[in-house]
Amino acid sequence: MSSEEPDNSICFAELARGCGEWLRGDGPDSDIVISSRVRLARNLAGFAFVSRASADARHHIVQTIRQSLTSDALGRPMQFLNVETLCALDAQLLVERQLISRELAMNDGPRGVMVSEGECCGVMINEEDHLRIQVLHSGLALNECWKEASAVDDQIESQAAFAFHPQFGYLTACPTNVGTGIRISVMLHLPALRMTREIQKVHQAAQKISLAVRGLHGEGSQAMGDFYQISNQITLGRSEEELIDNVMEVVQNIVEWERRIRTMALKDNKSALHDQVARAHGVLTNARSISSEETMHLLSMLRLGVRLGLMDAPEVPTINELFVQTQPAHLQKLHGESLDSSERNLARATWLREKLAH
Repeated sequence: MSSEEPDNSICFAELARGCGEWLRGDGPDSDIVISSRVRLARNLAGFAFVSRASADARHHIVQTIRQSLTSDALGRPMQFLNVETLCALDAQLLVERQLISRELAMNDGPRGVMVSEGECCGVMINEEDHLRIQVLHSGLALNECWKEASAVDDQIESQAAFAFHPQFGYLTACPTNVGTGIRISVMLHLPALRMTREIQKVHQAAQKISLAVRGLHGEGSQAMGDFYQISNQITLGRSEEELIDNVMEVVQNIVEWERRIRTMALKDNKSALHDQVARAHGVLTNARSISSEETMHLLSMLRLGVRLGLMDAPEVPTINELFVQTQPAHLQKLHGESLDSSERNLARATWLREKLAH
């Protein structure tokens, strides 16, 4: 991709109507695991970290990364989105889609993101570090994510030297990322653990082995729709494969834990659980005004009911899509105008009725 190509040619209204491949609802353990993600933090040698770099240096970094990524490691074309020139609503939409972080959206100066077709691969430029390579896949697919992220990493490094120390590894703005620079995370849907309050034990067990449990949008966010992200907190002194194996082992245990509780609920209290799911479906398909928080909770119950066979429809990919489309920026793009909170509640209810009527 040359620097002469136009920026932000993507239609954000059209983007809001679909969702990334990582939300398609398939892959290993996809009854519990929404998605897997591997993220690599890197900095170019010879440049100050983003917080200390001049505007000219940051512009040069953007152009260097753009020129090295005409396509991702699998040959899919990548598009550059110039976050510096985006309006706040479009930037928020990218945050809601997990394509950029809140930090990148709120930063100033030259910055952007490279996004592949299907949204499985993205490279944030000039966030906390010069670049953050991110690969997302549906289901529990950490090894596949790592393989693709590593290939993109190699592709960029073949054209630009990274800041690297023989003893400490990759140098990053945050000391906790020094070493491999890798962050491994898995997004889980854990309604049964939440309903039985066993989720607190997940938090406690994860902390003991240096894993973090966060909400839908990562660090600093709360769990919404019973979505929880499990990720590593340490990168120094351990290989990428060791870190992935550690997260995989913990996630597999949590998956089995959630399944056991779901099975017990079906066996011991099926009628009450079925009633909760049916009520959730009833509200979602009939409400005239509904908040984002209530929507996430009810969609979570609906997804649980479909996975347990208590309802035949809607399909899981449709529910996953609605988790994204009912968030504020998506709603406003779908509606074609800015909406205040009460107007979004009305628009959200209308969109849910239309999507769930099919």
